[in-house]
Amino acid sequence: MEIQHFSHHHPLVFIQAHSVASKAALCLGCEKPVEGWSYGCNQCEFYLHKGCAELELAPKIQHPFHPFHPLTLLPKSPYSGGITACSFCGKNFEGFVYNCFDCEFDLHINCALLQSSIATNFPHSLHHHPLHFIQNHNEEVERDCSGCQKPLSGPIYHCFDCSYPTFFTLHKECVELPLEINHPCDRKHPLTLLPQRPAHPEKCSCYLCKIQWSGFVYSCSLCNFELSVDYIFSPPTITNASHEHPWMLISKKMSFICDFCGIVGDHSPYLCATCNLVVHKNCISLPRTIRITRHYHVICFSYSFQQNQVEDCMCRICFTEVDTSYGRYCCSASGCDYIAHAHCATNKSIWDGTIIKEGYDERHGPSNLITDVIEQISIEEIMVASKIKHSYHHHNLRLTFSGEIKDDSQCDGCMRPISNPFYSCEQCKFFLHKDCAELRKEMPHPFHKHLLTLSNSHDEYGYSVCGACRRLYQGFSYRCYKGDCCFEFDIQCMLLSDTLKHPSHKHPLFLVHNNKGTSCSACFRKLHSRDVAYRCMKRCDFSLDVGCATLPLTAWYKYDRHPLTLTFSDDSEPSQLYCDLCEEKRKPNRWFYYCADCDDSLHLNCAVGGLPYMKIGNRIKGTGHRHPLTVVKNIWNCPPCKVCGEVCNGQALECKESECNFTVHRYCEWDLQWII
Repeated sequence: MEIQHFSHHHPLVFIQAHSVASKAALCLGCEKPVEGWSYGCNQCEFYLHKGCAELELAPKIQHPFHPFHPLTLLPKSPYSGGITACSFCGKNFEGFVYNCFDCEFDLHINCALLQSSIATNFPHSLHHHPLHFIQNHNEEVERDCSGCQKPLSGPIYHCFDCSYPTFFTLHKECVELPLEINHPCDRKHPLTLLPQRPAHPEKCSCYLCKIQWSGFVYSCSLCNFELSVDYIFSPPTITNASHEHPWMLISKKMSFICDFCGIVGDHSPYLCATCNLVVHKNCISLPRTIRITRHYHVICFSYSFQQNQVEDCMCRICFTEVDTSYGRYCCSASGCDYIAHAHCATNKSIWDGTIIKEGYDERHGPSNLITDVIEQISIEEIMVASKIKHSYHHHNLRLTFSGEIKDDSQCDGCMRPISNPFYSCEQCKFFLHKDCAELRKEMPHPFHKHLLTLSNSHDEYGYSVCGACRRLYQGFSYRCYKGDCCFEFDIQCMLLSDTLKHPSHKHPLFLVHNNKGTSCSACFRKLHSRDVAYRCMKRCDFSLDVGCATLPLTAWYKYDRHPLTLTFSDDSEPSQLYCDLCEEKRKPNRWFYYCADCDDSLHLNCAVGGLPYMKIGNRIKGTGHRHPLTVVKNIWNCPPCKVCGEVCNGQALECKESECNFTVHRYCEWDLQWII
């Protein structure tokens, strides 16, 4: 059975059983993994879920979310880079889109099917744009309510004038909150509802500042006092399955330290008179067992209080001391001393909100292998797979411990030069390091809060961009398919952990998610709040972005018989700061590669190349040239770059069409559109 779909130029054939395990494939409509019934074009590796292929979609619609212009159905993003952000749910996607190109307004297909109406009489003091009432959003919106900071569910109100990163969406209940109330915590004055809490000192230790509260607050400006929306309507008694006694509200303003999180509170706490515990309301429901991507094992909440028994009881998330006289999260695995503050472990950038059920045994989780063992051999009484069938290659692979390896042979998983032991295909030029062949199908990682899935798919241009180091790469990656994340990391970055001992700095470096206002101490690139980086916690003001942290410690130069060493400082005279390959000046205080025996110095890119994780011989598209370009490694008789005129020594992009004679540097390729 075949269909002709608007999104593809070839007929799509019905596929009854499409397994992701046998071939990495995404539905080009909704961008979720294809399993079960689907339609596909195997020639182009183009696939659609059966449901996505059979949707009846009008070529143009007039939608209430965007009443000004009609929206046009497109098979993929109209923007450079191929990624679209839905103007309603905020998810990034590359599949079908209803688009208004003039306004840059876009709707994911599922969101385009929703209906809304304009809300009237919403207080202008809380938000200055009109809101749309949506009775049912079908769980498309996965962020939190802008008022109470809890996950959105049921009827919602949404502002289409506020887009990323300042989405404004409210529960129906939060829209109906009274603008002024009287509360026992401040009997002298009424509390006024504000869209956000007033500015506090930078290092304020109150609960709302510590948890970075950004929702609605009830405030008394005369008393300098605020309460979150959740606290205003606190019941007098709370029972929770994780604690055997009821919690009683102390309905008066008081200062206290929460026994569960160790943070100062200044309003009504809850008391367990039997256990003599005083806690914040939100801390009553702290999950008892969770998994965070900063640690491989599950971690458990503990409030068996004791004074610190060890000298260095450091939180492995914020890297400050954990006072064990208050609650904290500890690793459940025997012999593991992982520990974290309660508010650090449950931070939204660390934990995805999933609670692990009691009695969970992580030793008996689902199978995570993507290889089948065909043959085995015994080496020193250890059984080793000598022949395997890997999910991402169509032939069997055989294990090799030694043998002739060509200089340009690369692992098809990590793109590093091949080294022993490795698996190879006898019919293709396909190589996999043994470690890359044994990668798990799903893995957590400290860079991201969701579980990541191994993939070998790339965009329509034949490569991807690593979300951690920002390098172009081919080969395997780990991707997040949850919600609107669209995160992907190359294998090099997946090998990093949450701590780093780097020879450029004398102290250990720790992974930090929010790096706004800092710069990398190697390349001096200004870091943004979304960047992950490694930072010294001993007041050294030293940070490394992931790109610099993953630079190889040694490199090779064709005119030097010794390896060049990554070097972090240079006391040479300014007149000596030159690169021996490109003969251009080197900037002082910038890292470089150096051979002390031969006195050779090279820029980082000159030594490593502009495309270190692209496979030599692979073709890529979307470069601005009329033909696909091939990744090459030039050594002798290097042709000049068509953009800058300099010789393309090392890695470059070359057109293999006989009439073109076209070669360009990777970093000059961006300028092709201006000269062709």
